[in-house]
Amino acid sequence: MKRAVLTLLLATAAAVAEPPRVPTLVATATVHGAALRFDGVLQPVRQATVTAQVGGNVLALRVKAGDVVRRGQPIATLDGREMRAGVARGDAGIAQADAALRNAQLALRRNEDLARAGFVSTAAVDNAQTQVKAALAGLAQASAERRLAAVAQGHTELLAPFDGIVLATHAEAGDLALPGRAIATLYEPGKLRAVVQLPASRSADASAAMDIGVTLPDGRQVTPISRELLPGADPVSQTIEWRLVLPAEAASARPGQAVTVRTGATVATGAPKRIVLPAAAILRRGELTAVYVASGSRFVLRAVRVGPPVGDSAEVLAGLTAQERVAADAVRAGLAGALPK
Repeated sequence: MKRAVLTLLLATAAAVAEPPRVPTLVATATVHGAALRFDGVLQPVRQATVTAQVGGNVLALRVKAGDVVRRGQPIATLDGREMRAGVARGDAGIAQADAALRNAQLALRRNEDLARAGFVSTAAVDNAQTQVKAALAGLAQASAERRLAAVAQGHTELLAPFDGIVLATHAEAGDLALPGRAIATLYEPGKLRAVVQLPASRSADASAAMDIGVTLPDGRQVTPISRELLPGADPVSQTIEWRLVLPAEAASARPGQAVTVRTGATVATGAPKRIVLPAAAILRRGELTAVYVASGSRFVLRAVRVGPPVGDSAEVLAGLTAQERVAADAVRAGLAGALPK
């Protein structure tokens, strides 16, 4: 028994005396693909805001949020008394212009008869012809004004532009609707897209992205059927809108819900070479980020600056050059007497 204990103690002492040997890896600068992950929101592909085109009080709001509407169905009714008065004024204008035309035509015929008999000059006939032309123009103007008043009267009944669902209403009965005021917003169900506000610096990665997946609020993942990267960037946030049209199986989701967009590893054209190390090779202690660099037969701790973690690795932005050897396990390399393997 004593001999076994002694043997165990000798083995333990030998293990303690043996310095730990830590495998190393070579820092290689290569072009790395990056898997992208962004948060987005769902938007309808087809959406319209019904607005007032004439002024007037809202007499009745005939829909509420969530209602299903058909194309041509009334959305709201505005006070149309002023527009009806405009139509009546147009009718009176047409009657007046028509009477003036008849009077001018009679005067023209009388002057033509008198001119043939030699009682009036040619100038009188010419003047009568001019009066007829002016009366015709007046009648055309009155007719146009009447049509314009009729169109304005038609705008007092706001209709749904397509089959859809009411997303929101923006007015109540009794509100004053001035031209341009939003009354209700509709969207076409069954056609949704994921919209991502993409950092402008990642636009090239998004353009080259493959294997795009959108995770819906219920956890299902769908593949977009088309995508569009808008050409302009927001001058304040420096983001670009990325639109991903979703297939029909995403129709059960609701506009405004949050989604997650993920892509496979992408390599943009002209991408620079980068040094990427596994997370185990990077030592993080509070504000310190460092690696153990093999220098001869020992390790030297060196501070580095790294980018955000991507999976189980991170890019070294500064503090390390290509072809240097670093400890694959930063924790073990920090043990007393640790040697490169």
